[in-house]
Amino acid sequence: MLNKIRLLVSGGGTGGHIFPAISIANAVKEKCPQAEILFVGAEDRMEMEKVPAAGYKIVGLPISGFSRRHLWKNVRVLYRLVKSLYKARSIVKKFRPDIAVGVGGYASGPTLWAAARCGVPTLIQEQNSYAGVTNKLLASKAVKICVAYDNMERFFPKERIVLTGNPVRQSLQEITCSREEAITFFGLDPKKKTILIVGGSLGARTLNQSVLAAIDHIPGNEVQLIWQSGSYYEASIREAMKGKHYDYVVQTPFIARMDMAYKAADLVISRAGAGSISELCLLGKPAILVPSPNVAEDHQTKNAMALSEKGAALLVPDSEAVNRLIDTAVEIVQNDTLLEKMHQRILALAQRDSASRIADIILEIVAERKSK
Repeated sequence: MLNKIRLLVSGGGTGGHIFPAISIANAVKEKCPQAEILFVGAEDRMEMEKVPAAGYKIVGLPISGFSRRHLWKNVRVLYRLVKSLYKARSIVKKFRPDIAVGVGGYASGPTLWAAARCGVPTLIQEQNSYAGVTNKLLASKAVKICVAYDNMERFFPKERIVLTGNPVRQSLQEITCSREEAITFFGLDPKKKTILIVGGSLGARTLNQSVLAAIDHIPGNEVQLIWQSGSYYEASIREAMKGKHYDYVVQTPFIARMDMAYKAADLVISRAGAGSISELCLLGKPAILVPSPNVAEDHQTKNAMALSEKGAALLVPDSEAVNRLIDTAVEIVQNDTLLEKMHQRILALAQRDSASRIADIILEIVAERKSK
């Protein structure tokens, strides 16, 4: 057993990258309490707030994503990329990590590239069913590639792939409350079926528009909603809901107690980010997935298809959501036989203890290197 390691963790941009990264760091710390852990994120992104709140140090890179709409803006993006590569190299040389782990997000590319150039072993955690461009480039130098889906040898060398699943938030693995307690927590009725609508930490415009389009004809005597509309859309939602009150709807920009929200839900409507899907699988929650069209390589559609093709979730395209999403959800949530079938099928896809398994791989790589 190692007494001490120096671990560099890079990635972020969204909760889907940040929460798994923190889960991996926590698992390493649990197995090796003397571990020194440093995060590298993108300046002005949410990891710069979430990581320190979890008790870890973080350094920011001035990196940003490429603009598909305004190509002229990419001149500045390229300048920031070069600057980030130099800064990442400086961070690696100063921190001297035993291993560098990338979980996806803007900062992963420069950090893992710099680590590999400095002779530091790297590990990639690919969360999606369709690998991103950055991870495909970084894979040639990676010692191990931890994945969440089968058939990833399409993108990576087969001998270096390990199926671990995606780490999820610790609080979701330790839910102890009952459904009734969770429903009461939100001030709703335990006798009614409950639909949870989550669009991610910032929210999802299409999901919000779908709720607003259908809210007046939801059978409120039978079905109720927990609607996380997102902080980005809070002002517009308030304006749209002005003067209206529905006792069967709890609308909030952000849900701090996602453990309670999931426990209360009979059906979940969600985007198809890798982190969200992993949580739904682990908890066995019947789901309707609405893939975001605004993501690289349309990876959310591919994530959703990996479930829908096995009957583990229903896929509703973003372009069709406003017209039929809520009506479809109301129909499904009142069909107990279908809910049970979806529950069993999505639960069968769960990969448990992902963070712990990835931590074991990290420690094995470092131990093997130190023994040479």
